[in-house]
Amino acid sequence: MPTISAEVLAALRKADTPTVCNALEHVMGGRTAEGFTKTPVVCADPGLPPVVGFARTAKIRASSPAQKPAAEVRALRMQYYEYVAGGDGPNVVVIEDTDYPHVIGGFWGEMQVAQHKGLGIAGTLTNGVLRDLGMLDEGYQVIAGAVGPSHAFVHVTELDCPVTVFGMTVRPGDLIHADRHGGVAIPAAHIERMAWAIDMVMRKEVPILTAARAPGFTVEKLKAAWIEADAIQ
Repeated sequence: MPTISAEVLAALRKADTPTVCNALEHVMGGRTAEGFTKTPVVCADPGLPPVVGFARTAKIRASSPAQKPAAEVRALRMQYYEYVAGGDGPNVVVIEDTDYPHVIGGFWGEMQVAQHKGLGIAGTLTNGVLRDLGMLDEGYQVIAGAVGPSHAFVHVTELDCPVTVFGMTVRPGDLIHADRHGGVAIPAAHIERMAWAIDMVMRKEVPILTAARAPGFTVEKLKAAWIEADAIQ
């Protein structure tokens, strides 16, 4: 699994996900149409800071009962908790509901949020159902695909496997950044340049935003602001 320095982790936690996408494009030397979510999300609390951490992946389904004895289902659930809480962290749980786009049963609610927060998980990204709004432990973000009332037959089916959520493929150990806009996976090769890149893209925006928000803004002032921004290294 990749590692992350305290400096980079702090920078990622302060930036929203669109800024991280911009910074990643800067590091990569151009734009991309892959590596980020592509459909709208819902959040347990849109005001919470971004979720940042290494992906612990799993798959669930809720549309039909598990085809295993109850003891095996419980054993896999306990194995799931051991897995998501393992390693040095920070860990982010990324769960693919394989019923998507017709998700019906919520794995994520008051019980799961309390347990995952207690285990030190940094947050959750899932294309599945979120429920128990207003009853969730404060400070734990769940970024989900839908809100619903029931857990139906929800159960874990796979652990530690590649998953796809909102059009984004996530592999175990990928560094994930997610907030109310969606999520992005940061390739391991680019992790340690992200603090520099976030600072760079934010500084380049300042001349243009400052000019645009000042009285008497004109196209000529816009052109000058772009030249000033281009000079920032």
